[in-house]
Amino acid sequence: MKEEVLDDDVAVARRGAAIIAADSRDAVADRGWFLFAVSGGRTPWQMLAALAEEDVPWSFVHLFQVDERVAPAGDAARNLTHIRESLLGHVALPAGNLHAMPVEGDAKDLPAAAARYARDLESLAGTPAVLDLVHLGLGPDGHTASLVPDDPVLDVTDRAVALAGPYQGHPRMTLTFPVLDAARRILWLATGAEKKPMLERLRAGDRSIPAGRVASAQALLLTDRAAAGR
Repeated sequence: MKEEVLDDDVAVARRGAAIIAADSRDAVADRGWFLFAVSGGRTPWQMLAALAEEDVPWSFVHLFQVDERVAPAGDAARNLTHIRESLLGHVALPAGNLHAMPVEGDAKDLPAAAARYARDLESLAGTPAVLDLVHLGLGPDGHTASLVPDDPVLDVTDRAVALAGPYQGHPRMTLTFPVLDAARRILWLATGAEKKPMLERLRAGDRSIPAGRVASAQALLLTDRAAAGR
C-alpha cells in the first residue's frame, strides 16, 4: 500500500478528487469509460465537492455506491443524499450513469434488490466485476464499506453485492470483498486523530479487522497528519 500524508482533511479531499479525475481521464482514453464507486463520510463529501471542480469526462463516467443504509429516499442517513448534494447537483453526469443502490423497498425484497444491483454492476464491469477505482473509508472499529466486525457478510465470496445486518441503526447493502479486491485502484481516505489506532492496523495488514482484509497491492492511502500521528 502506498501512502500520502497531507496537512489536513481539506488537503486530503482535494488530493483525492485530483486522483479520481486523473484516473477518469486515463480510463476513458484507454477503455472508453470510467467505473468508480464511493463510500460515505465527511471528508469524502468534501472530496466529491472538489471533484465537481475537476476536469472529468462525465459523459463516460459511471458512478456506483460502495454501500448504503436502508432508509427512505432523501433521508440524511443515506449516502446517496450526500452524493447528490456534494456532486451530482454540480456536474453533467448522465442520469443513466448513476447506479444507486436500491434500498427503498420492503425488507423482504432486499435480497432480490442486491442481486439486481450485482447484475447492473457486472453488466458494465464484467464477471467478476472490475471497477476502475473504489473509494473506501476506515471506521474507528476497523470497518470499511458496510463490512463490519462479526457480521456474516464478511464471509460472502459468491456475490458482488450483499446485505449486512443492522449497524448504527440501519441495515446495509454493500459491495463484498471480491469486488473491492479486484478494483484497479483502492483509494483510502482516513482523517482525524480518532482513526490513528485503526490506521496503524490497516497499514500492518491486520486481517482481524475488516479493513485489513482488503487487498493492498493497488491501494493508495490518503491521510492527514492527525490520523498519521505526525
